[in-house]
Amino acid sequence: MPPKTDNSSKLPRRNFLARGFKVGAAALALPAFARTPSAKAPLPAPEVKPFELDELTLAALQDGMKSGKFTARSLAEKYLARIGELDTSGPALNSVIELNHEALTIADSLDAERQSKGPRGPLHGIPVLIKDNVGTADHMMTTAGSLALLGFTPAKDSGVARRLRESGALILGKTNLSEWANFRSSHSSSGWSGRGGQTHNPYAYDRSPCGSSSGSGAAVSASLCAVAVGSETDGSIVCPCSANGIVGIKPTVGLVSRAGIIPISHSQDTAGPMGRTVADAAALLGVLAAGADPDDSATKAPGRKVAGDYTKFLDRGGLRGARIGVVHKSYDFSESVASVLRAALDAMKHEGAVLVDPVEITSLGKFDDSEMDVMLYEFKHDLNAYLGSAGPNAPVRSLKEVIAFNEKYTDKELTYFGQDLFVAAEKKGPLTDKAYLDALTKNHRLARTEGIDAVMEKYRLDALVAPTAGPSWLIDLVDGDHDTGGTSSLAAVAGYPNINVPAGFVFGMPVGISFFGRAWSEPTLIKIAYAFEQATLRRKPPRFLSTVDLSSHF
Repeated sequence: MPPKTDNSSKLPRRNFLARGFKVGAAALALPAFARTPSAKAPLPAPEVKPFELDELTLAALQDGMKSGKFTARSLAEKYLARIGELDTSGPALNSVIELNHEALTIADSLDAERQSKGPRGPLHGIPVLIKDNVGTADHMMTTAGSLALLGFTPAKDSGVARRLRESGALILGKTNLSEWANFRSSHSSSGWSGRGGQTHNPYAYDRSPCGSSSGSGAAVSASLCAVAVGSETDGSIVCPCSANGIVGIKPTVGLVSRAGIIPISHSQDTAGPMGRTVADAAALLGVLAAGADPDDSATKAPGRKVAGDYTKFLDRGGLRGARIGVVHKSYDFSESVASVLRAALDAMKHEGAVLVDPVEITSLGKFDDSEMDVMLYEFKHDLNAYLGSAGPNAPVRSLKEVIAFNEKYTDKELTYFGQDLFVAAEKKGPLTDKAYLDALTKNHRLARTEGIDAVMEKYRLDALVAPTAGPSWLIDLVDGDHDTGGTSSLAAVAGYPNINVPAGFVFGMPVGISFFGRAWSEPTLIKIAYAFEQATLRRKPPRFLSTVDLSSHF
């Protein structure tokens, strides 16, 4: 998702980036063109039945399969039925864009393997949803939500999909997203795509799920899966995690393979885990990050540090003695969000953290224009390279052809907002342009050398903390997203890790905080995030309301 260029205190826009449900081939099909949102006021939320798998962790699901209570097939059937009840009907969250027609067959094979050889690891037999820009060489499409790519299936799995399959995870389906990971228009609505329609927030149906990993965030929060994969260029993991009350890890660029994921910016793009607990997100990160990918040079960069099993850093005492810098400057949040932050800081101090409050990062707000320039250049280059090598199955082969497709089908693709970012990117030159090279150098100097690295060295910090975003805003297809503040850009532009953890609520809408730090510091951040999570336990499942309950004060 591209950043706003007019005010550094606002969150980047926006954030980069079957009824009755009998399980069978027919029941797994979702419509190619999801319904468009109604202009009518949302109906009262339907009654949501209790669900056996609500809030269950990866460990609980594995224990259930070990004891014989569950199987991979029974888990898949239960999650598929729940998707039918909540996503395609009932509250109609519209978070899943396509289901895997082979899911139950794959589940059976994973069950047979468990019986004969034992589980491969913590994700064996676990149903996982992945964002619809993550390529899969199966019967599912990979479209980034765009009708221009309808019918497209890559010739081979993305690095992320391959790692999931190797771990024994069951890819249950693809999630809806902000189309093209929210890099099409500067007036977009997060969670809307031409193919998938509008995803909704499970806490209040008329509120945005944020983006661009909107469907992954909403689906995990609503327990439509155990964990999900999202992707981020600037805020697209941490913002939907904040808005949907879940945990998300935006890794250091290069820790997780980018190969086979429809790109925006190779200097900032990364996939990452989304789950209801830090432990679940850490377990998924260990699967995604294992080993270098020959198809992604960033995973072979000197200095790359992979921990293998990230769950070994889950330390209940992880805040004790941790030096954490509190970032306030240029983040314009409401008093209600400030109150959530104060309570979070009090909890950290109670757990023994040493807070440096405030810390000043003088480079904040000075790289907004250069970040956008870099993304425009890299989007054109990276997308053309991706589509150009996608093979004869690709319906479009360049950014220019995508623009032309949208202009031809304006009634379906450009109904609510345009493609000004596409047009601006198409005008950019090659990556040898001095303007691009200067902007990239400026970004890294201000976000890394004079930003995160400098302040952490100066104050001898283990991590930085700030509110991730404000509470979710009303969905607005007329004017687009209404920013409520956000802090993702510093870590995003640096290419450094960032973890969102639920921290509180504003009128029942979730608000998260972000722990971020130097490159490859995921182990330290997980340790701190887990200790904070366990000390506060702020996650509460959604109530599937039609609108915000103004009497709610939790």
